[in-house]
Amino acid sequence: MKPLAVHHVSVTVTDLDAAVAFYTEVLGLTVRPDRPASLGDGAWLDAGGQQVHLIVGTPPPAHGQHFALLVDDLEAALAQVRGAGFAVSEPVAIGAAFQAFLADPSGNAVELHGLRRNRT
Repeated sequence: MKPLAVHHVSVTVTDLDAAVAFYTEVLGLTVRPDRPASLGDGAWLDAGGQQVHLIVGTPPPAHGQHFALLVDDLEAALAQVRGAGFAVSEPVAIGAAFQAFLADPSGNAVELHGLRRNRT
């Protein structure tokens, strides 16, 4: 087997409406209208060429699990998240890139990953 890419990740959320609002209004993902209701209580979102599948349920305890969104301007992303009232960590250098972490409304960790820190 040779994987081509990560197609989607699934994230368990307690409140679907709050999660969709967070992922679309704060993080900029878009809702996919082409997923059938028979897939259960949840939502599918586009994140660039990949997808995030929100599933209603009880999120697992936090043990470091997360997924990362690659952003073109980390500073702008941090400002947008903070402007929406969500806490996000200060970026930390990882090799040539930077990462910062925040939690969605259900407590799931999300990494914002930027190849560089744009400063204005």
